[in-house]
Amino acid sequence: MTDSLETLVESTVTSLGLDLEALDLTPAGNKRVLRIAVDRDGGVGIDHITDATRALSEVLDSSEVMGEQPYTLEVTSRGVDRPLTEPRHWRRNEGRLVRLRLEGDDSSVDGRIGASDDTGVEILGRTTTRYDYTDITSALVQVELNRKDA
Repeated sequence: MTDSLETLVESTVTSLGLDLEALDLTPAGNKRVLRIAVDRDGGVGIDHITDATRALSEVLDSSEVMGEQPYTLEVTSRGVDRPLTEPRHWRRNEGRLVRLRLEGDDSSVDGRIGASDDTGVEILGRTTTRYDYTDITSALVQVELNRKDA
């Protein structure tokens, strides 16, 4: 994948008020699949996905960045299966259940995401504990099918 592809995609989604969360270009037979995940504060709806797909199709088709080989464009939201890696991910998921793996002993902690900033996050459980992002090796939002809102 070229830097020019990433730069073009990122500038296009940013102009729509979205953050580029993932860009993946993979072979699929005699074609390629370009998967792009986006997010924003307040979440991403179908209208955001539609707008991003249209804009990306236009800029990719009018540039040379994808070359001559055919490709399929897929634009999606970030999804809950992606790890929390940036401060904005924590902020956007406040109140959700998360499982952390911690540096050192590789222990895990489950709790709700509380207040967060650029350096760390509060995890609400039996007690509230603050963790620096540097102490967290992985963090995944847990799917709750029957959550009772507090």
